Amino acid sequence: MAAPAKDPYINGHHESVLRSHSWRTAENSAAYLLSSLRPDMHILDVGCGPGTITIGLAARVPQGQVIGLENTAATQEQATASAAARGLTNVRFIVGDALALDFPDNTFDIVHAHQLIQHVPDPVKALSEMRRVTKPGGVVAVRSVDFSTFTWFPELGIQQDLLDWRGTHIRVGRALGGEPEAGRRLVAWARQAGFERSHITASASAWCYSTAEERAWWAALWADRILLSSFAKNVIDGGFGTQDDLDRMSCAWRKWGASEDGWFAVMHGEILCRV
Repeated sequence: MAAPAKDPYINGHHESVLRSHSWRTAENSAAYLLSSLRPDMHILDVGCGPGTITIGLAARVPQGQVIGLENTAATQEQATASAAARGLTNVRFIVGDALALDFPDNTFDIVHAHQLIQHVPDPVKALSEMRRVTKPGGVVAVRSVDFSTFTWFPELGIQQDLLDWRGTHIRVGRALGGEPEAGRRLVAWARQAGFERSHITASASAWCYSTAEERAWWAALWADRILLSSFAKNVIDGGFGTQDDLDRMSCAWRKWGASEDGWFAVMHGEILCRV
């Protein structure tokens, strides 16, 4: 089987992808970190996407500074506009490489990454870089999904199609150099990056979608992502499936969303690493 063309992110930056990323906030995606914040902290948010979590962190450190870093300028304008709309002047967005952070050692009080680590080809290197630019006594905070833990109900009529979607996503992600089961590996990777085990606090949390509004939103964005984002090209070009397979998986998502019994849970691993 041929490997798909390399892309920085399995789904690219299609509107259907940013639709989900823009829903994320410091409250619903970085709750494990919030108690560590102080008003005067300097924070680096690596892999910030459209900046919604970054902006939430900036609002909590009004005497500090926050930098959001992404490997493409595709989301920079949206992130900057969102910060301006909130009236925040202590946050800015730049383009950079998570594997070669362009900052001196011991620069930040907190270095944070949400969902980044599952996509980078060398997660230990990324964590080492995050550790390098964090001040002694500071914190590296990482949260990442574990794709194999995705679970849903009901199963009747759609189970195999959604299992195929989950399995295809995992295979494509790994072919692109990532690790979709990153959540369970965070502690091991952090230790390989030089953190002492006693300095690592591990936790887990979940997103859950079950109300009619939540189901409609979650189902529609995945149904669209399967067909319209870079995922479709990666599947077909890499020989992981056909257009018929994509159509079938997308349809299954819409069937799930239409079910009043619908329930979907997404588990994440989390680590707070004291430098």
